[in-house]
Amino acid sequence: MNFTPSPKEEKMKQKLFSKDFTLVVIGQIISLFGNATIRFALPLYLLNLTGSSALYGTVTACAFIPAILLSPVGGIVADRVNKRNVMVILDFFTATVIFVFSLLMHSVDLVLLLTVTLMLFYGIAGAYQPSVQASIPALVDQDNFMVANSIINTINSFASLLGPVLGGILYSAYGLEPVLLVCGVCFFVSAVMEIFIKIPFQKQSSNGSLWKTVKADFHESIRFIRKEKPVIGKALLVVCGINLFLSAMIIVALPYLVTEVLDLQASQANRLYGFAQGALAAGGLSGGICAGIFANKLSLQKSGNLVTACAVSVFPIGAALILSSSGIINYIVITICCFIVMVFSTTFSVQMMSFIQAETPQNLIGKVIAVVLTIAMCSQPLGNALYGVLFEICKGCEYAVILFSGTVSLIIAIRSRRIFQNIHK
Repeated sequence: MNFTPSPKEEKMKQKLFSKDFTLVVIGQIISLFGNATIRFALPLYLLNLTGSSALYGTVTACAFIPAILLSPVGGIVADRVNKRNVMVILDFFTATVIFVFSLLMHSVDLVLLLTVTLMLFYGIAGAYQPSVQASIPALVDQDNFMVANSIINTINSFASLLGPVLGGILYSAYGLEPVLLVCGVCFFVSAVMEIFIKIPFQKQSSNGSLWKTVKADFHESIRFIRKEKPVIGKALLVVCGINLFLSAMIIVALPYLVTEVLDLQASQANRLYGFAQGALAAGGLSGGICAGIFANKLSLQKSGNLVTACAVSVFPIGAALILSSSGIINYIVITICCFIVMVFSTTFSVQMMSFIQAETPQNLIGKVIAVVLTIAMCSQPLGNALYGVLFEICKGCEYAVILFSGTVSLIIAIRSRRIFQNIHK
């Protein structure tokens, strides 16, 4: 099957901000803002009504499962259905879910309704993102992959930073109903706008039944990663290792250290934890911007240095916990180091996604990206559980857990440098 773009498509791809890519970007701004806001407000609503942190944790954990399960399906669909249609249908469906939740929230069991609704939101997001990532090579010239991915990543980070803030203000002042209204409108407007996007698409042949098609497509993407482009598999192992031993540590350590370990007043600790979360999102935003600005200067062969920088940035946290008894000094060190880790890790993620897009054929790109995202996501909850246990065991010696994370991450970083140095662009 020939996937060579036509002269018209080639001409369209030369310009980064073509009409179609611009519409994708605007649609992402609107829908990701709505997604970040609703996924912040609904669990908070449950926590405020029940006061149960155990229930809160259980519901949010259940909500994460569909994102892992549906991401491969989203990748398969992205390669076999027009990516524009996938984005439009899922945004309309999300707006419908919000509308149905608004109708039922006062008449059915709240816990069940919230659990199902959050699972739908996370599942939709898992199925949605492969279509967005897979649309970039169809709309943008290969020389602009890094910049385009940087833009999408920056939007995601900015939405993660701004969505909860504005959602929290709106929720605190007016309650949940206005938040639902704003988010529903966001998804509806995004869906209408995406109708006008034109993404080159060529229908692929089917392998019989739906199950056989899904199975064959999934096996094909795994075979491509293992046999044809094993360097993608090796890079994926690096990402999984960093998610397992570094990213998960930060996710668990940040709230635990700031609210439970550091010598801070309770009200002050909660407020400072909010600022630290903002610093994480700001680091992701900065990393995305840096990836775009320095796209032409970032060498793929030296991307292992970014992983090394992430690992090294962890050690000052352990050192501060050992040497300083001041809660505020330790907090400042933790926040700055987490910000730096996010800057380097986000830049690395954008670079890896651009590499995968450049190395994968158009007929496989959605499936391959979905497999990569799914496997990378699977390591995150495993790491969260690991560090939850480690911090419980090492009470009073939390620095040991931090130093363990930094040491293992540094070993992974050193090994990864050898992998990336052998990549030939």
